[in-house]
Amino acid sequence: MFTLSQLESFVAVAETLHYGRAAERLSMTQPPLSRRIQLLERELDVELFDRVGRSVRLTAAGRAFLSDARRIVGLSEQAALSVRRVPAGEIGTVALGFTASSAHSVLEAIVGRIHTRLPSVDLVLRERVSATQMEELRSGELDLGLVRPPVPGTGLEHRPLHREALLAAIPAGHPLAAPDRVPHVRDFDGEPFVMYSPAEARYFYEVLVGVFRGAGIAPWYVHHLSQVHAILALVRAGLGLALVPRAAETLGLDGVVLRPVTGVEGEPVELVAAWRANDDSPALHAVRDLVIDLAGRGFS
Repeated sequence: MFTLSQLESFVAVAETLHYGRAAERLSMTQPPLSRRIQLLERELDVELFDRVGRSVRLTAAGRAFLSDARRIVGLSEQAALSVRRVPAGEIGTVALGFTASSAHSVLEAIVGRIHTRLPSVDLVLRERVSATQMEELRSGELDLGLVRPPVPGTGLEHRPLHREALLAAIPAGHPLAAPDRVPHVRDFDGEPFVMYSPAEARYFYEVLVGVFRGAGIAPWYVHHLSQVHAILALVRAGLGLALVPRAAETLGLDGVVLRPVTGVEGEPVELVAAWRANDDSPALHAVRDLVIDLAGRGFS
Protein backbone atom coordinates (compact mmCIF):
# COMPACT_ATOMS: atom_id res chain seq x y z
CA MET A 1 0.00 0.00 0.00
CA PHE A 2 1.25 3.48 -0.79
CA THR A 3 2.36 5.81 1.99
CA LEU A 4 1.37 9.35 2.89
CA SER A 5 4.87 10.60 2.04
CA GLN A 6 4.50 9.11 -1.46
CA LEU A 7 1.18 10.91 -1.91
CA GLU A 8 2.67 14.20 -0.70
CA SER A 9 5.54 13.75 -3.17
CA PHE A 10 3.15 12.98 -6.03
CA VAL A 11 1.05 16.08 -5.28
CA ALA A 12 4.15 18.30 -5.13
CA VAL A 13 5.42 17.07 -8.51
CA ALA A 14 1.93 17.25 -10.06
CA GLU A 15 1.47 20.85 -8.92
CA THR A 16 4.93 22.08 -9.95
CA LEU A 17 5.52 19.75 -12.94
CA HIS A 18 9.17 19.93 -12.00
CA TYR A 19 11.13 17.46 -9.84
CA GLY A 20 13.65 20.06 -8.70
CA ARG A 21 11.06 22.57 -7.54
CA ALA A 22 8.99 19.80 -5.92
CA ALA A 23 12.07 18.54 -4.04
CA GLU A 24 12.80 22.06 -2.81
CA ARG A 25 9.17 22.47 -1.67
CA LEU A 26 9.44 19.22 0.31
CA SER A 27 12.89 20.12 1.73
CA MET A 28 14.53 17.04 0.23
CA THR A 29 16.85 16.15 -2.62
CA GLN A 30 15.67 15.01 -6.04
CA PRO A 31 16.86 11.33 -6.08
CA PRO A 32 14.74 10.19 -3.09
CA LEU A 33 11.79 12.14 -4.49
CA SER A 34 12.11 10.30 -7.81
CA ARG A 35 12.36 7.03 -5.89
CA ARG A 36 9.09 7.77 -4.03
CA ILE A 37 7.25 8.42 -7.29
CA GLN A 38 8.60 5.20 -8.80
CA LEU A 39 7.47 3.19 -5.78
CA LEU A 40 4.02 4.80 -5.94
CA GLU A 41 3.67 3.98 -9.63
CA ARG A 42 4.77 0.41 -8.96
CA GLU A 43 2.20 0.10 -6.14
CA LEU A 44 -0.59 1.49 -8.34
CA ASP A 45 0.65 -0.35 -11.45
CA VAL A 46 0.21 2.78 -13.58
CA GLU A 47 2.40 5.58 -14.89
CA LEU A 48 1.48 8.91 -13.30
CA PHE A 49 3.86 11.13 -15.30
CA ASP A 50 5.18 11.33 -18.82
CA ARG A 51 8.83 12.29 -18.78
CA VAL A 52 9.95 13.92 -22.02
CA GLY A 53 13.46 15.28 -21.67
CA ARG A 54 13.47 17.65 -18.73
CA SER A 55 9.70 18.26 -18.79
CA VAL A 56 7.06 16.40 -16.76
CA ARG A 57 3.41 15.97 -17.65
CA LEU A 58 0.59 14.18 -15.86
CA THR A 59 -0.79 11.13 -17.62
CA ALA A 60 -4.53 10.56 -17.79
CA ALA A 61 -4.18 8.24 -14.78
CA GLY A 62 -2.16 10.89 -12.96
CA ARG A 63 -4.81 13.55 -13.57
CA ALA A 64 -7.51 11.20 -12.28
CA PHE A 65 -5.46 10.32 -9.20
CA LEU A 66 -4.54 13.90 -8.30
CA SER A 67 -7.89 14.95 -6.79
CA ASP A 68 -8.03 11.88 -4.53
CA ALA A 69 -4.39 12.32 -3.51
CA ARG A 70 -5.00 15.97 -2.59
CA ARG A 71 -8.05 14.98 -0.55
CA ILE A 72 -6.17 12.28 1.38
CA VAL A 73 -3.24 14.59 2.12
CA GLY A 74 -5.66 17.32 3.19
CA LEU A 75 -7.52 14.93 5.51
CA SER A 76 -4.28 13.81 7.13
CA GLU A 77 -3.28 17.43 7.77
CA GLN A 78 -6.70 18.19 9.22
CA ALA A 79 -6.57 15.09 11.42
CA ALA A 80 -3.17 16.14 12.78
CA LEU A 81 -4.45 19.64 13.47
CA SER A 82 -7.57 18.31 15.22
CA VAL A 83 -5.70 15.88 17.46
CA ARG A 84 -3.28 18.63 18.53
CA ARG A 85 -6.26 20.79 19.54
CA VAL A 86 -7.70 18.14 21.88
CA PRO A 87 -5.14 18.56 24.71
CA ALA A 88 -5.63 22.33 24.52
CA GLY A 89 -9.38 21.91 25.06
CA GLU A 90 -10.16 23.57 21.74
CA ILE A 91 -12.25 20.67 20.49
CA GLY A 92 -14.64 18.25 22.19
CA THR A 93 -18.11 18.09 23.72
CA VAL A 94 -19.21 19.64 27.03
CA ALA A 95 -22.66 19.08 28.53
CA LEU A 96 -23.58 22.23 30.49
CA GLY A 97 -26.43 22.21 33.00
CA PHE A 98 -28.20 25.35 34.13
CA THR A 99 -31.14 26.32 36.30
CA ALA A 100 -34.13 28.17 34.87
CA SER A 101 -33.35 31.34 36.79
CA SER A 102 -29.68 31.32 35.72
CA ALA A 103 -30.92 31.40 32.13
CA HIS A 104 -32.14 34.94 32.86
CA SER A 105 -28.90 36.10 34.49
CA VAL A 106 -25.66 34.53 33.23
CA LEU A 107 -26.37 31.86 30.61
CA GLU A 108 -26.44 34.19 27.61
CA ALA A 109 -23.05 35.70 28.48
CA ILE A 110 -21.53 32.26 29.13
CA VAL A 111 -22.78 30.67 25.91
CA GLY A 112 -21.76 33.71 23.88
CA ARG A 113 -18.23 33.68 25.27
CA ILE A 114 -17.82 29.93 24.71
CA HIS A 115 -18.96 30.19 21.09
CA THR A 116 -16.55 33.09 20.53
CA ARG A 117 -13.48 31.69 22.28
CA LEU A 118 -14.01 27.94 21.76
CA PRO A 119 -15.98 27.68 18.49
CA SER A 120 -15.07 24.02 17.89
CA VAL A 121 -16.34 22.85 21.29
CA ASP A 122 -19.77 21.26 20.96
CA LEU A 123 -21.81 22.72 23.83
CA VAL A 124 -24.84 20.66 24.92
CA LEU A 125 -27.26 22.69 27.09
CA ARG A 126 -29.59 21.03 29.60
CA GLU A 127 -32.01 22.86 31.91
CA ARG A 128 -32.15 21.10 35.29
CA VAL A 129 -32.86 21.95 38.91
CA SER A 130 -29.70 22.02 41.04
CA ALA A 131 -30.26 18.65 42.74
CA THR A 132 -30.70 16.89 39.39
CA GLN A 133 -27.62 18.59 38.01
CA MET A 134 -25.48 17.31 40.86
CA GLU A 135 -26.77 13.77 40.33
CA GLU A 136 -26.00 13.99 36.61
CA LEU A 137 -22.56 15.46 37.27
CA ARG A 138 -21.70 12.42 39.40
CA SER A 139 -23.11 9.99 36.81
CA GLY A 140 -21.26 11.68 33.94
CA GLU A 141 -24.38 12.89 32.12
CA LEU A 142 -23.30 16.49 32.77
CA ASP A 143 -19.78 17.90 32.67
CA LEU A 144 -20.35 21.35 34.17
CA GLY A 145 -23.30 22.65 36.17
CA LEU A 146 -24.55 26.12 37.06
CA VAL A 147 -26.14 25.31 40.40
CA ARG A 148 -27.34 26.81 43.67
CA PRO A 149 -25.34 26.03 46.81
CA PRO A 150 -24.58 24.07 48.81
CA VAL A 151 -22.55 21.59 46.75
CA PRO A 152 -21.90 18.41 48.77
CA GLY A 153 -18.19 17.58 48.89
CA THR A 154 -18.47 14.06 47.51
CA GLY A 155 -16.50 14.01 44.27
CA LEU A 156 -17.52 17.48 43.10
CA GLU A 157 -15.56 20.71 43.03
CA HIS A 158 -17.12 24.16 42.72
CA ARG A 159 -16.39 27.85 42.43
CA PRO A 160 -18.67 30.85 43.11
CA LEU A 161 -19.83 32.61 39.96
CA HIS A 162 -22.48 35.21 40.65
CA ARG A 163 -24.55 36.91 43.33
CA GLU A 164 -27.65 39.03 42.88
CA ALA A 165 -30.21 40.92 44.93
CA LEU A 166 -33.87 40.14 45.46
CA LEU A 167 -36.55 42.41 44.03
CA ALA A 168 -40.11 42.88 45.21
CA ALA A 169 -42.61 41.75 42.55
CA ILE A 170 -45.83 43.75 42.97
CA PRO A 171 -49.05 43.75 40.94
CA ALA A 172 -49.54 47.02 39.05
CA GLY A 173 -52.09 49.09 40.95
CA HIS A 174 -51.11 47.69 44.35
CA PRO A 175 -50.31 50.41 46.96
CA LEU A 176 -46.71 49.18 47.16
CA ALA A 177 -46.34 49.81 43.43
CA ALA A 178 -46.89 53.57 43.83
CA PRO A 179 -43.97 55.56 42.40
CA ASP A 180 -43.12 57.11 45.76
CA ARG A 181 -43.11 53.81 47.69
CA VAL A 182 -39.91 51.98 48.61
CA PRO A 183 -41.01 48.50 49.73
CA HIS A 184 -39.56 47.12 52.95
CA VAL A 185 -39.51 43.39 53.65
CA ARG A 186 -41.81 44.02 56.65
CA ASP A 187 -44.50 45.14 54.16
CA PHE A 188 -44.95 41.45 53.31
CA ASP A 189 -46.00 40.53 56.84
CA GLY A 190 -49.42 38.85 56.69
CA GLU A 191 -49.78 39.70 52.99
CA PRO A 192 -50.73 37.15 50.30
CA PHE A 193 -47.42 35.89 48.97
CA VAL A 194 -46.50 33.62 46.03
CA MET A 195 -43.75 31.41 47.47
CA TYR A 196 -41.21 29.04 45.97
CA SER A 197 -41.82 25.31 46.26
CA PRO A 198 -39.91 23.72 49.16
CA ALA A 199 -39.49 20.57 47.06
CA GLU A 200 -38.80 21.79 43.52
CA ALA A 201 -37.17 25.16 44.32
CA ARG A 202 -35.68 24.38 47.71
CA TYR A 203 -32.79 26.83 47.43
CA PHE A 204 -35.01 29.88 46.86
CA TYR A 205 -37.53 28.63 49.44
CA GLU A 206 -34.83 28.47 52.11
CA VAL A 207 -33.35 31.85 51.14
CA LEU A 208 -36.76 33.54 51.53
CA VAL A 209 -37.59 31.69 54.75
CA GLY A 210 -34.28 32.96 56.14
CA VAL A 211 -35.11 36.53 55.03
CA PHE A 212 -38.55 36.42 56.65
CA ARG A 213 -37.26 34.81 59.82
CA GLY A 214 -34.55 37.46 60.11
CA ALA A 215 -37.17 40.21 59.71
CA GLY A 216 -39.53 38.54 62.18
CA ILE A 217 -42.45 38.41 59.72
CA ALA A 218 -44.80 35.76 58.37
CA PRO A 219 -46.31 36.31 54.90
CA TRP A 220 -49.42 34.36 53.94
CA TYR A 221 -48.31 31.79 51.36
CA VAL A 222 -51.11 31.45 48.81
CA HIS A 223 -49.23 29.31 46.26
CA HIS A 224 -45.95 27.42 45.98
CA LEU A 225 -44.29 27.35 42.53
CA SER A 226 -40.86 26.45 41.17
CA GLN A 227 -40.28 28.84 38.26
CA VAL A 228 -39.84 32.61 38.31
CA HIS A 229 -41.98 33.23 35.24
CA ALA A 230 -44.89 31.27 36.77
CA ILE A 231 -44.58 33.22 40.04
CA LEU A 232 -44.66 36.51 38.14
CA ALA A 233 -47.73 35.38 36.22
CA LEU A 234 -49.63 34.90 39.50
CA VAL A 235 -48.37 38.27 40.75
CA ARG A 236 -49.69 39.90 37.59
CA ALA A 237 -53.03 38.19 38.21
CA GLY A 238 -53.16 39.96 41.58
CA LEU A 239 -52.92 36.78 43.66
CA GLY A 240 -50.05 38.00 45.82
CA LEU A 241 -46.65 39.61 46.19
CA ALA A 242 -43.32 37.88 45.59
CA LEU A 243 -39.57 38.19 45.93
CA VAL A 244 -37.60 37.27 42.82
CA PRO A 245 -33.92 37.48 41.75
CA ARG A 246 -32.90 40.67 39.96
CA ALA A 247 -32.46 38.73 36.71
CA ALA A 248 -36.28 38.63 36.47
CA GLU A 249 -36.05 42.17 35.11
CA THR A 250 -35.07 40.65 31.76
CA LEU A 251 -38.53 39.06 31.46
CA GLY A 252 -40.22 42.47 31.10
CA LEU A 253 -43.64 41.22 32.18
CA ASP A 254 -46.41 43.81 31.82
CA GLY A 255 -48.60 44.31 34.87
CA VAL A 256 -45.80 43.53 37.32
CA VAL A 257 -43.72 46.21 39.03
CA LEU A 258 -40.23 45.12 40.15
CA ARG A 259 -38.69 47.23 42.89
CA PRO A 260 -35.61 47.03 45.13
CA VAL A 261 -36.66 46.04 48.63
CA THR A 262 -35.10 47.34 51.83
CA GLY A 263 -34.56 45.15 54.87
CA VAL A 264 -32.83 42.39 52.83
CA GLU A 265 -29.09 42.31 53.33
CA GLY A 266 -26.74 42.38 50.34
CA GLU A 267 -27.17 39.96 47.46
CA PRO A 268 -28.45 36.70 48.95
CA VAL A 269 -28.96 34.80 45.68
CA GLU A 270 -25.85 32.75 44.83
CA LEU A 271 -24.82 30.72 41.79
CA VAL A 272 -21.81 28.41 41.58
CA ALA A 273 -20.12 26.31 38.90
CA ALA A 274 -19.70 22.63 39.78
CA TRP A 275 -17.81 19.79 38.07
CA ARG A 276 -16.40 16.33 38.81
CA ALA A 277 -13.12 16.55 40.69
CA ASN A 278 -11.51 13.70 38.71
CA ASP A 279 -12.66 14.74 35.22
CA ASP A 280 -9.59 15.11 32.97
CA SER A 281 -11.41 16.33 29.84
CA PRO A 282 -9.39 19.18 28.27
CA ALA A 283 -12.55 20.63 26.73
CA LEU A 284 -14.26 20.74 30.14
CA HIS A 285 -11.22 22.41 31.69
CA ALA A 286 -11.15 25.02 28.94
CA VAL A 287 -14.88 25.80 29.29
CA ARG A 288 -14.72 25.81 33.10
CA ASP A 289 -11.75 28.18 33.16
CA LEU A 290 -13.43 30.47 30.64
CA VAL A 291 -16.63 30.59 32.74
CA ILE A 292 -14.71 31.33 35.95
CA ASP A 293 -12.70 34.05 34.20
CA LEU A 294 -15.91 35.58 32.84
CA ALA A 295 -17.40 35.56 36.33
CA GLY A 296 -14.37 37.46 37.61
CA ARG A 297 -14.87 40.12 34.95
CA GLY A 298 -18.64 40.34 35.49
CA PHE A 299 -21.47 38.94 33.39
CA SER A 300 -23.04 42.26 32.43
